Amino acid sequence: MNHREKDIRAMSPPPALATSLQEIEAAVSPVAARQTDYPAGWCVAPHAHSRHQLIHAVRGVMVVEAEAGRWVVPPTRAIWMQAGMTHAIRCIGEVHMRSLFVAVDAAPRLPARTQAVGIAPLLRELVRAAMEVSQPYAPASRDGRLMRLILDELRALPVLPLHLRMPADARLQQICDALQRRPDDASTLADWATRLDVDVKTIQRLFARETGMTFGQWRQQARLLRGLELLATGAKVIDVALALGYDSPSAFAAMFRRHFNAAPGQFFDA
Repeated sequence: MNHREKDIRAMSPPPALATSLQEIEAAVSPVAARQTDYPAGWCVAPHAHSRHQLIHAVRGVMVVEAEAGRWVVPPTRAIWMQAGMTHAIRCIGEVHMRSLFVAVDAAPRLPARTQAVGIAPLLRELVRAAMEVSQPYAPASRDGRLMRLILDELRALPVLPLHLRMPADARLQQICDALQRRPDDASTLADWATRLDVDVKTIQRLFARETGMTFGQWRQQARLLRGLELLATGAKVIDVALALGYDSPSAFAAMFRRHFNAAPGQFFDA
């Protein structure tokens, strides 16, 4: 895993968890649930699970980083994390996490890759209810029917554009690291080509191959995700726009609305 969040640090889990990770991994039932409340600024060190995980918070915003990329996750969204994928979590503000752990063979047609997903009101309430289910549960019981309904909802999760795919190429990593540190950096591809002593077309080809985006699209996505982090801390739209290098709040708001189908001030209520 290539970590770019310099403040991610190993921390022990908060005390008094309803269900331990050891119990989750050993669960025989197809679906297990776990609730954990984290204080503001808490960082969960890199780790992986033998089960798929729906990483969801009913309160607070998380930054999730994995081998597959980086996401900013508000309460109306979640991350479907594939089994075996190493990931780390940073909490922006106090976070009340409510996770589901799903056996790899629990059901057909589960999401095939790690991705940001939408959480509809029905699934949100089902996740809350799952926190009260004891392990193991009987398949024919009310708890078993609840968990089967959860599996049905997981197969229909809407995918959301909250993903920032990270490159493996060392030259692109220099560019991407710099843009994440300074999202207002207006350097062009030609500028980067000169600094790295690489042909512009080579950088273009590498971005397309390793991120599925052009340089401009990747920078825009990085700016938008950084904007989500800043908005989550309560920063004003005008301050966020300037910090990201936009000429005006209206320019930032227009780009934000086109990308997320919501105004910056409405995103966390969407």
